[in-house]
Amino acid sequence: MTTPILFSPLRLRGLELPNRIVVSPMAQYSADGGVATDWHLMHMGNLSVSGAGLFITEATSIEADARVSPHCLGLWSDVHEEALARVIGFCRRHGGARLGIQLMHSGRKGSVGAPWQGQKEVAAADGGWQTCSPSEVPFAGRSAPRPLSRDDLAAVRQRYVDAALRADRIGFDLLEIHNAHGYLLHSFLSPLSNHRTDEYGGTLENRMRFPLEVFRALRDVWPERKPIGVRISATDWTPDGWTLDESVQFAAALRELGCDYITASSGGSSSDQQIPVGPGYQLPFAERIRREAGIPTMGVGLITQPEQAERALAEGKADLLALGRAMMYQPRWAWHAAEKLGADAYFPPQYARSHPSMRHRDFLKATR
Repeated sequence: MTTPILFSPLRLRGLELPNRIVVSPMAQYSADGGVATDWHLMHMGNLSVSGAGLFITEATSIEADARVSPHCLGLWSDVHEEALARVIGFCRRHGGARLGIQLMHSGRKGSVGAPWQGQKEVAAADGGWQTCSPSEVPFAGRSAPRPLSRDDLAAVRQRYVDAALRADRIGFDLLEIHNAHGYLLHSFLSPLSNHRTDEYGGTLENRMRFPLEVFRALRDVWPERKPIGVRISATDWTPDGWTLDESVQFAAALRELGCDYITASSGGSSSDQQIPVGPGYQLPFAERIRREAGIPTMGVGLITQPEQAERALAEGKADLLALGRAMMYQPRWAWHAAEKLGADAYFPPQYARSHPSMRHRDFLKATR
């Protein structure tokens, strides 16, 4: 019987993924000063044995002021590296998924509380900080950020490099750059947030300059055998914002610099965005970028059913499919998808008795 595409392998540089299912980065707001905790050991360990081919950590901040909230995960010191290495060591020993890390800087959308706290601004007295951005343009309802100088840009690039070197030492197989959802790198791309008049603002070439500089710096230090992908917002969902046409050009420029895939998400720059949310609503972005920029893509956005996922791959909409909320709600999604599509997925030996092929035999043994 033909193996479903969803459960066929995919090679990116020297990394072979056993299937096309990806656990999407999902912020947990459970770190202690950016340091991974037992919550991360449970959360990441659980999803690393899920049967997915790739597990990507939640967005991991490159410095303290790059976090979205005071509770976000970070990787900027030896203490952060040691704590995250403990978690990833467990995933490596017991899990079947390859392991990726997503590095990020929140930009003008940082210094807020957790979602269950309303994501209100956190004052400096309560552990908050001054946010930064390309220009002094605030996100709706928040304080104005500090515009970044050229010296600041050089420092941010170096923070990305430092975090990537730590991630490599920890043993991550793949690196993803968070360049979406209105955070710092996306805010350089979008004319809604970038009002600069120097070489980093204005034309598309100028607005792409800093995100491409960051990518180039990371590709220079990240091992050649290991892939790097970039998560983008393919559109701002506003008439005067970042567009899908620009995303195709940006993806092509990244491909020329050695980018291995694009994760095509959307939105996050404007409270005026109008998003027609529905099953697989972002897959057309991944499909067009894949076709026109000539680069593998990861599709995201309300992918919930195995048949839906298999069809998206068969129709060439993407090369990989990332599940977030669906995987958090049903961490064994890949097991059930494999059963439904007639394929195999990784099972840790401790859970093998729950596999459909074992249930009948176990029952017979128990009744003899």
